[in-house]
Formats: sequence, structure tokens, C-alpha cells
Amino acid sequence: MRTKSNLNKEKRFFGFNRNILFTGLTSFLTDTSVKMVYSVMPMFLLSIGASKTSLSLIEGIAESTAALVKTLSGFWSDKIGKNKPFMLIGYGISAIIIPLYSFVISPLQVLYLRFIERFGKGIRTAPRDSLIAGSVTNGETGKSFGLQKAMDNSGAIVGPLAAFALLIFYPGDYKRIFLFAGIPAILSIFVIIFGIKEAKKNKESLFKKFHFKDFPRKYYLFLIIVFVFTLGNSTDALLMVKANEVGVKVAFIPLVYLVTSIVSVLLAIPIGSLSDRIGKEKILIAGFLIYAIVYYGFGVTGSVIAIVLLFALYGLYSAATDGIQKAFISDIIDDNKKGTAMGIYNALIGITLLPASLIAGLLYDKVNSGVPFYFGAATALISAVLMFFFARDTKIKALNGQ
Repeated sequence: MRTKSNLNKEKRFFGFNRNILFTGLTSFLTDTSVKMVYSVMPMFLLSIGASKTSLSLIEGIAESTAALVKTLSGFWSDKIGKNKPFMLIGYGISAIIIPLYSFVISPLQVLYLRFIERFGKGIRTAPRDSLIAGSVTNGETGKSFGLQKAMDNSGAIVGPLAAFALLIFYPGDYKRIFLFAGIPAILSIFVIIFGIKEAKKNKESLFKKFHFKDFPRKYYLFLIIVFVFTLGNSTDALLMVKANEVGVKVAFIPLVYLVTSIVSVLLAIPIGSLSDRIGKEKILIAGFLIYAIVYYGFGVTGSVIAIVLLFALYGLYSAATDGIQKAFISDIIDDNKKGTAMGIYNALIGITLLPASLIAGLLYDKVNSGVPFYFGAATALISAVLMFFFARDTKIKALNGQ
């Protein structure tokens, strides 16, 4: 059994222990595959007859209907004290499904495959995050989840670049992209098998039965803030559609989206390390405010240059929120409940994405292209204010010894 003492003694690679580094590599390979598909999926769906509302609905349903799995897999991994089997199954499903996109001929078929592929993500996400949290040493949760985010977004750089190259040589051949996208996903399975070791827990401390009272009040308050923010955080597919409408050619859409990933990769680890020093709450407030600026900008702009700059700023938002939120939860939850807590958090985001994407898609189709972005900016601003009061309340209670 591997204890915290064992973890501290493990050889570190580039400042990280084995599990965190190879979990990051797994995410890099799978995200390369997923982003090859995702960077062209909006244009592919529109080419086979999907509307912007149905495009948003497909994304929302795929994420939300599989969201419950994230809670169940997180709880089950806590119950048996193992994470690696869930990762193998979840990443394995993605490796099987991704090449199958090359055979679809209707939006409904895309929905079926998206649901199954996201189901796989639901199985793996919370146990993976729990494994990262259980492998952290020296209290470096922000830095460790920062690496995870950086590796995710490194895949999000390579994936769109590969899609762009294929579109240049084979214009409009989306099916070829989907076939090639399966290769990195398959490689990720071998990384899990040979690179990752199980971060086992003491059998006596395993989380056997769920009770709401087992989680601190601040955890639930934080989930409320996440819900408000996510309600305006619709699918990124609409950002790519907006870029295309402003004047970015279809072949260059993956490259524009690439800007976000580059910025996020460069800043995720430094911002994560900074959050370990000055507090996650401050970084999250800044991240929500940046998001509000970005979405307001998407609502008002008609300039290609502005779009590129906004995608860059969107990368800064991503680096300041995604991994930091998970690191914050890891800090406030006991070791034997981290998988369950991560599962509830991920499930909340997934469930909320359905109304968020539906609202945004309807506003885009029925009102105009600016309104869904104004809505997202408003919910982000509200979330920043709520996070400010949350942080102040937490600080006051800490000073009073509560």
C-alpha cells in the first residue's frame, strides 16, 4: 500500500511524481484525439444539416445525460479504494468511439456517439481527479492540477493542428480526421496500463455510505457558485460558429481555437503554483471576471483580430479556473471522499451544461448572435461577486477559529 510517506519518497520527474506525470500524459493523448474531432465537429454538423440550436442541444445532452455517471464512478472508486480500473474503462470507451464518427451521416447518429463517448468520460473523470489528489505531495494541489490542465490543453494544441493539416491536404474530408483521431486515444490506454500505479487507501478509512453531512458547508456553497457560472458557460462550439460568422474561414477555425490552448498551456502551471501561495479563491474571482470580459467581447465584436485576441484571453480564463476549482475542492475534502466530491462537482457541471447550451443556442437562433454571450458575461460577473463574499466569509471564520 502506498502511503503519503511513500509518495514523498518517490522519484520525481520534472518536479512531479510518476502518477501525476503519466496521468497528464494520458490526458494529453486523449485530448489530442478529442480535440481533433471537436475542432471540426461544429462545421461537420452544420454540413450534414444541423441547426445551431440542435448543435448546442447535442453537446448539452451528451454532457448532461452522462453526468450522473461522474458521481457514481467517483463514489464507487472511493468505496473500493481504486481509481485505475475506472480510468481504463473510461479512456477505453473514447478510444473505441472516436473513429466511429467517420461513419455517421446524420446529427442524430452524432448524438448517440457523443453520448457514449461522454459516458466514458463520466466513468474516468472523478477517479482520475481523485488519483491526482491522492498523489499530491507537499500540498501542491494547484500545481498538480495545473499540470493536468496544461497537458489537457497541450493535446488541445496538437489536435486542432493535426485537424488543420488534414483539412489543408483533404479539404472537407472530416471522416479522414475522425479516423486518424483514434490513434492517440489508443496509445493513452497503454500509458495507463504501464505508467500509472494505483493510489490505494487504507481499507478502514474507505468511504462506504454517502451522507450529505459528510461534506463541509463551504463545499456546497462553492457548488452553488459553480452552478451559477456554468449556467452561462455554454458549449465552446458557439464560439467557433461566431468566429466563422465574423470572417474566419472554416479551415482556420481549429487554429483560432488553438490560441486558447496555447495560452492555457503556458499559464496553467504558473497560475496553479500561484494559487497554492495566495489562495485559490482569489484566482477564481479573477478567472470569472476574465470570462465576463471575453464573453461580452464575443457579443459585441465583428473583427477577426478581436476574435483572435478574445480566444487568447479565453485561454487565460481557462488556466485560472478549470484546474483551480478541482484543486480547491481537493483542499477542503477529506482523502477518503475526494472521488465522490469530484464526481458531484463534475456531474453538476455536466447537468447544468444542458440548460446552458439550450439557452445559448435558442438565443443565438431566435434573437441574435450577441445575446447568448451577454448572458454568459452576466452569470460570470454574478459568480465573481458570490466568490468574493464566499472568500471573505471563509477568511472571517478562519480568523475567529471557526
